[in-house]
Amino acid sequence: MHREPTVFRKDTTEFAAYGEGPGEASIARLVGPQESETMGAYLARFNGRSVRWTVRYDELITCIEGEFRLRVGLILYTLHPGDVIWIPKDTELAYDGADSLVFIAIAPVDWRNRLSQDATQV
Repeated sequence: MHREPTVFRKDTTEFAAYGEGPGEASIARLVGPQESETMGAYLARFNGRSVRWTVRYDELITCIEGEFRLRVGLILYTLHPGDVIWIPKDTELAYDGADSLVFIAIAPVDWRNRLSQDATQV
């Protein structure tokens, strides 16, 4: 399958609300299973909203703007523009930030399908 490169412009990328509670968080899905067989990519904004999640894939987050915070148990990781963090599969965490914009890459992109297949094989 051959595809052409895709450019995502920050000022025209559409974000959707993400998580619940006080503050704001939003996410823009850039690359998913329809575009790639191996990786996923997103932009996300966090401003005072904590979003709890358990990653079911390896995840890499790069802080582009502001201050991004990631809580894993009692440990708080704080990233500033240019900082990168790798998060291993099955990590329970909470995303947060102050006027932050981050780039997120995940692999494998088809993690939902893999979880469904694993569940049916049990």
